[in-house]
Amino acid sequence: MEEKMKKTKKLMTLAFASIFAFAGCQAKNGENKKSENSDTIKIGAIIPQTGPVSNYGNSSEKGALLAVDEINKNGGINGKKIEWISYDDKGEITDSTTAYNKLKGEKVTAIVGPITSKPALAVSEIAKKDGIAMITPTGTQGNITEGKDNVFRTCFTDPYQGKLLAKFAAENQKAKKVAILRNTSSDYSNGIADEFKKEVEKLKLDLVADESYGDNDNDFKAQLTKIAKAKPDVLLVPDYYEKVALIAPQARDAGIDAKFIGSDGWDGVVNVMDKSQLGLVEGSCFSNHFALDSDDQRVKDFVKKYKEENKEDPSAFSALSYDTIYLLKQAIEQAKSEESDKIIEKIKAIEFDGITGKFKFNENHNPIKSASMMEIKDGTYKFNSTVTADEN
Repeated sequence: MEEKMKKTKKLMTLAFASIFAFAGCQAKNGENKKSENSDTIKIGAIIPQTGPVSNYGNSSEKGALLAVDEINKNGGINGKKIEWISYDDKGEITDSTTAYNKLKGEKVTAIVGPITSKPALAVSEIAKKDGIAMITPTGTQGNITEGKDNVFRTCFTDPYQGKLLAKFAAENQKAKKVAILRNTSSDYSNGIADEFKKEVEKLKLDLVADESYGDNDNDFKAQLTKIAKAKPDVLLVPDYYEKVALIAPQARDAGIDAKFIGSDGWDGVVNVMDKSQLGLVEGSCFSNHFALDSDDQRVKDFVKKYKEENKEDPSAFSALSYDTIYLLKQAIEQAKSEESDKIIEKIKAIEFDGITGKFKFNENHNPIKSASMMEIKDGTYKFNSTVTADEN
């Protein structure tokens, strides 16, 4: 009898254990099912919200959030609202990789960013291994996307800007003699300058100077004096607006009267220069991704909504991030799925028409698109012309 009771007790214990184990499995499976069937689509972002490039980051996020708000108000993506999750990377590689790992833990559907090139390259190497769909709106360094099946960009590349700026100098500015002042500490600056130099040789322009400085330099007198003696028609300064604001006054003081041309990093220069010095960059032109004064009604609507929301004009960073969200929306809707591999395949084949242009991706996941050359006039940016290089 005692033996029988022991057997009965053991069987009941096993039965209860099985029930609890089954319940545990049901709970776990239920959680997974809830996650898969969530009523939101998580899009992660890596944005420099503080630090020296926060102006770019905040402008980017404002553009992205405008798109998120519009999409959510219009029914979301496949009936689901976008849940925007962003982390501050301060424009630094270490903070970017930390932000990426946090977003991976959040199980985001796709990642927007990083915004600047060095963090974007670092994160792209990790994202490549994980297979998460990643789009940098504004990372222009050429090798960010190369050899990475799941990594894309919405902007054109540094080498492409170099080519089109050389073409602009020759055809639009009718330059015969050109010079370069580059930041040798910056892959961005070197990428543009190197390709500009190659293209200038092809176009048979005379490169009379190729001077350089470092990230921590604030005095450019020696380099500018050499350039002044060479008397170029056009001076290329491929750097971000903070450096440009320092270089322009010193260049004029050195006696350089050449036309300044620059890359998309110039966007924002009129906001940081003293108003009394804006005349020094009058007539300067730089490549950009869209024109504030465009006649395109979609651009007008975007600019109007952005200004109403943020009490300031949008930058190219705003526009590119805005387009990036809509590009993801189109890809997710076409995929009818939130699985990365399916979304990635749709991005590869996408034909996108946004406020920064109509484009599709080439084999390196760079958009094939034209650039808007902007001219600084009376302290504002005015559309000058459209330039397209032979390849992106």
